[in-house]
Amino acid sequence: MTFGFASSSAASLSTSTTSAGRLLEPAEWAAAGIPLLRNPREVVSGLHARHHPRPSTAIVAVLDPDERLCASASFTRRAAPADGWMLRNALLSQLRRVIPHDLRRRTPVRTAVLLYCREGDARWTEEDGAWMWGLRDACTLHGLRCGAYITLTRDGWQVLGEDRGGRRPNARSAPEPFATADAPPPPPRTGGPVSEVLRRAAAR
Repeated sequence: MTFGFASSSAASLSTSTTSAGRLLEPAEWAAAGIPLLRNPREVVSGLHARHHPRPSTAIVAVLDPDERLCASASFTRRAAPADGWMLRNALLSQLRRVIPHDLRRRTPVRTAVLLYCREGDARWTEEDGAWMWGLRDACTLHGLRCGAYITLTRDGWQVLGEDRGGRRPNARSAPEPFATADAPPPPPRTGGPVSEVLRRAAAR
């Protein structure tokens, strides 16, 4: 897996923060065994439709084992140097607000994913590294599996650490309709012999 690197003036880390190890490099993230999303575009589209993110918006979502959305929350990151410890605390605060912890379980069942909408292109930045560190630590403290970290930029969405992404939705696009999983079940079909039998039974 190859990664691009880009500097980010808004996300530059101080020397002390970097030395504290509060960010993850792409190679560290790729080696961490982050579970793959079966349908990342559906997850991204669903979160985009729910939260309408704009640059500097973070969306943390918790998925069940079947990749259904259990809970999600969005918030705007403060304009300050990216510090993984501070981002961890912000994520943990949101998780505690929307869903109970799973610390009593021996093995995590639910997975937290993070979608971050930002300026720039899809290449990894130190800010992304701080978010990765924060997500991994917040998941540990809340009893969740650490899931995908996804960036949303003007170019589209990108799952960091995987070669998967798309042009829509992006940081400037209007929200798409909810994913199929969020749609109400289709109305019962009418017509045919079975329907006729049911109609007669109901009329008795």
